[in-house]
Amino acid sequence: MKPTSTLTNITRREIIRRTTKAIGAGTLFAGLPKGWVGSLYADDTPETTDIKMGIIALTDCSSIVVAHEKGLFKKFGINSTVVKGASWAAIRDSLSNGDIQGTHMLLGMPIASTMGLGGAPKKPMIVPYLLNRNGQAITLKKELAGKVGEDPKPLKAMADAAKASGTPMTFAMTFPPGTHAMWLRYWLAAGGVNPGDASGGGADISLITIPPPQMVANMKVGKMDGYCVGEPWNARAIAEEIGFTAITTQGIWKDHPEKVFAFTEEFADKNPKTVKAVLKGLHEASVWLDKMENREEQANIVSAATYINCPPETLLGRLQGKYIMGDGRKFKDPNYMIFSDRNCNFPQAKFGLWWLTQLRRWGFTEGAPDYAAVTKQVMRSDIYEEAMKEIGYVHGGADNKPESFFDGKAFDPTGDLEAYASSFEVKTLKA
Repeated sequence: MKPTSTLTNITRREIIRRTTKAIGAGTLFAGLPKGWVGSLYADDTPETTDIKMGIIALTDCSSIVVAHEKGLFKKFGINSTVVKGASWAAIRDSLSNGDIQGTHMLLGMPIASTMGLGGAPKKPMIVPYLLNRNGQAITLKKELAGKVGEDPKPLKAMADAAKASGTPMTFAMTFPPGTHAMWLRYWLAAGGVNPGDASGGGADISLITIPPPQMVANMKVGKMDGYCVGEPWNARAIAEEIGFTAITTQGIWKDHPEKVFAFTEEFADKNPKTVKAVLKGLHEASVWLDKMENREEQANIVSAATYINCPPETLLGRLQGKYIMGDGRKFKDPNYMIFSDRNCNFPQAKFGLWWLTQLRRWGFTEGAPDYAAVTKQVMRSDIYEEAMKEIGYVHGGADNKPESFFDGKAFDPTGDLEAYASSFEVKTLKA
């Protein structure tokens, strides 16, 4: 038998330790890639491995749930726990106080929290990842079927008459500076209906806040004339025959940004490798979700009581682009909810800019916000790009092309943002 060489039993780490001791670390590591730590590459182990993630019971929490259920967070060193919140305000507060470390959020929420708007305590938050595009809707009570559809203009006379009678029409959204609020405001205003400023001043209607899972129950007992929310709570209203879909949000703005995954700025600064690990898990889940053959399994997973708590078939139709609107209209929509396709996840600066114009338009800000500075602080494309580069994913990058809306207006992110905010006929700007 050949004698075993002493060298063959020495590990690479031991060789480096002995060599370093002999010639000095500075000489040994000179010229090696930044971050070399004596292995092949720098240690990318997350600084914090146990991460609680918030969700609200909406179909667009799917990438978080799927990454958790399929072990995709664990693949990148994250021990995930998914926590279902009762409302968006509760989710925001849990993130702010550290009860959760990252969360499903409406795009406008991190912006409002960073600026301290809408009654939120000022807590800087970041968006390094967009979770989805499209897939929300505006539901109206069944009594309005045949009277109002995609065009909101017929609502103006109804709203004026109801206001004059002392019982204004009531519409619900899920959080004042959030996505559903802005889609509803935009749609109503395009029909000449003023939803009022941030505090309700100047309103033609009553605009209230209701958590997503409670929308259907509140419409059922006659508390509202309409609402804007994510799925499955629009499809559910149709299934229960209490409402119909007037318009989808992709019908207002094709491929609009919707939910995001947010962290506090403080947590992200202290845990950069943790944040990137979470994004990598989300990315793999998002790619899986956009394979149509996986959507039935998606519906089965996320419909569970611990997540959305509804029949999977209520989710599946619209996930497949099959829209039964509840008022006789039926069609296959190619612009259904997406999670990865069409550069979905890149946190585009222009979306932050548009959001700020709408917060300005509706009196959430006193005077013009610092559009560029706030957007740079919140929309962290640099973190997204770093995370995707580390896994070799080539994304579509930044996009400054104008965006078009159903009312014929266009938003140019390179143009005069104050002029855009004040260009709408219906608005409640504050000096």
